[in-house]
Amino acid sequence: MSLKHAVLGFLSIAPMSGYDLRKHMEESVAHFWPADQAQIYRTLGHLAADGLVSVTTIPQEGKPDRREHAITEAGLAELDDWLTSPVEYVPSREVFLVRLFFVGRLGVDRVRTVLQERADEARELAAVLEQTRDASEQAVAAAGITLDLEMRLRLATLANGLAHARAELDWTQDLLAELTD
Repeated sequence: MSLKHAVLGFLSIAPMSGYDLRKHMEESVAHFWPADQAQIYRTLGHLAADGLVSVTTIPQEGKPDRREHAITEAGLAELDDWLTSPVEYVPSREVFLVRLFFVGRLGVDRVRTVLQERADEARELAAVLEQTRDASEQAVAAAGITLDLEMRLRLATLANGLAHARAELDWTQDLLAELTD
């Protein structure tokens, strides 16, 4: 998958500026598909050049003009083709696990440090995802809306990230406990 499909997915929800797109990505998919501002703008440029998005310039007083991107019919077709294609297995690369695999040569104190750093990261990610989940649930409750399929699936990806963060935290804490025995 490339970033283009994530961008097309967001633009299928609503037209957005590059800034808005980054903000929405940070608040939803960044725990499993991160992208920086430069990558997003570069991708938007390619999508526009390929006719998958259109760009409208909206003048603003006292601020730079807003460039709003909207998905085109060709963009929707590209997104739908990708959504209906088989999911390709892509092996992940886990720098932390490679480090853990070899760090024993530096002694138990360094192993503990590496594990504690990872536990801290997992705890922080879990806290961020819990706050995002709580804010999403409060917004849904305040709006008094029934969750549709798309919103349920978006919340499911959040729950998946939270489950992974908690599992990572539990695993590192168990391993740390084993090292003190």
